[in-house]
Amino acid sequence: ARTPPSTYTGPKVHPSDARGLDRSELGMFLFTAEHYDRDRAALAVLLGLNGLRVSVACATNIEDLGVARGHRTLRIGGKGNKPATVPLVPRTARTIDLAVGERHEGPILRRRDGRRLDRRTAHRWVRSIGKRARLGRVHPHMLRAAFIMAALDAGVPLRGVQIARHADPRTTTIDDRRRQNFDRHAAYVVVAFVAGG
Repeated sequence: ARTPPSTYTGPKVHPSDARGLDRSELGMFLFTAEHYDRDRAALAVLLGLNGLRVSVACATNIEDLGVARGHRTLRIGGKGNKPATVPLVPRTARTIDLAVGERHEGPILRRRDGRRLDRRTAHRWVRSIGKRARLGRVHPHMLRAAFIMAALDAGVPLRGVQIARHADPRTTTIDDRRRQNFDRHAAYVVVAFVAGG
């Protein structure tokens, strides 16, 4: 016999939690974030188009923005505090520029009170964007997972999804620091893949 809904005490299962965001859903999330406000939009592109962990995105600073080999870049602290430099696709760079405005130092992502965005607030922002986009419950790791899946679906070799930067290379890829080819970075493939969805 089926358990009546009123007596069920298990956790609610939302479809998006089980399957993650597909290409069109990631596109809708990013579109909604860009029409929400500048700070939420900047968080969304760092998570969804660069695949950053939420803690790494919150820790980014204006001073870490730069240019290398014709690419806008961002210096980040990866897993295990291993530094890395990642390219920013034009869409991400523009969105970050709007969030930063005329500021020259300090955190890229700020809360409404001007302080650095923290993980808890970032989770709330992502949930609110997901709700407005009618995607159900969305959390930051789903955007990172969507980035990785979009890269793989678009044909980026597993080894090429370098931004995942897992401590165990078998989890995602082997990080090849000797050859930083920004032109072939997964972020460029993902932004084109999402735009074509």
